[in-house]
Amino acid sequence: MIFTRRAALAALALSTSLGFTPFGALAQTAEKPKLTLGVGGKQLLYYLPLTVAEKKGFFKEEGLDVEINDFGGGAKSLQALVGGSVDVVTGAYEHTIRMQAKGQDIRAVIELGRFPAITIAVRKDLADKVKSAADFKGLKIGVTAPGSSTSLTAQYAMVKAGLKATDAPIIGVGAGASAVAAIKQKQVDIISHLDPVTSKLEADGDIVALIDTRTEAGTKALFGGSNPAAVLYLKNDFAEKNPVTTQKLVNAFMKSLKWLETAKPEDVANLVPEEFLLGDRPLYLRAVKNSQESYSRTGISTPDAMKSMYDSLKLLDPELATSNVDLTKTFIDSFAKKAAAGS
Repeated sequence: MIFTRRAALAALALSTSLGFTPFGALAQTAEKPKLTLGVGGKQLLYYLPLTVAEKKGFFKEEGLDVEINDFGGGAKSLQALVGGSVDVVTGAYEHTIRMQAKGQDIRAVIELGRFPAITIAVRKDLADKVKSAADFKGLKIGVTAPGSSTSLTAQYAMVKAGLKATDAPIIGVGAGASAVAAIKQKQVDIISHLDPVTSKLEADGDIVALIDTRTEAGTKALFGGSNPAAVLYLKNDFAEKNPVTTQKLVNAFMKSLKWLETAKPEDVANLVPEEFLLGDRPLYLRAVKNSQESYSRTGISTPDAMKSMYDSLKLLDPELATSNVDLTKTFIDSFAKKAAAGS
């Protein structure tokens, strides 16, 4: 019997439809190899795994052509996903809980950061009066963008300290040089932000840190435990319709996490675009060192960590106080498990 190319392809189609993958390479072609990804402040170390995946060629290794759209903050990235202008988002895990509470099936597929890596600091000239979040009332708080994780963390700190989330105005200051300028020009009194912005302001002597969630100890002090930070999230129907594409995205990010486990700060500085260094390479190296503990080791959020985030949101947001979100629907861990296993 002569096994023609047409017959081979027909056999492949049949076997694939039955759940077999006799020709792995052919069967694993991405359903949507060209896609758009939203992010809110790409130069922040919070999103470093994304830049690593891009610059190390991990997306291309997986056969993907990923167009990255950088928005002013995480809340804007979420809006873009809901509106359909991006396919997936690198953003804060908490958005999946909020959207599930609103009946929108948005889920994380890999954890990139296990600690928020957000530092809340006061301008140095106010440090003698502002000792904790209990003193924030009436002060201007600079964040990447209202509704983003930097904003929510500051508001959570205030509520935990006995204030209302609305007791201080929240002002979007962007993700890079504009955030540094906001403190230096006294446009804001408090800043809730991420590296390298935080390390730059610390090194210049412009701020005094009050809360630091770059480390496990600092995260536990504020939240009582680990707290999922950056994740890759998407609409569940995207994952269902494009399982191979989703797996390849997760594979690329898992490679980033593995690379970051052993990378030296110098390796990171050599990899990222020059503008990410904020004109100060030694400072960037310190910022990377400060943030390295915050990156996920497994790509999977633990149930306890997810519950910690949900509990903090319930305390902060009246709309979520009486909600009953099934946290298993906020994170699909099968893709990360497969990526970790090297499949």
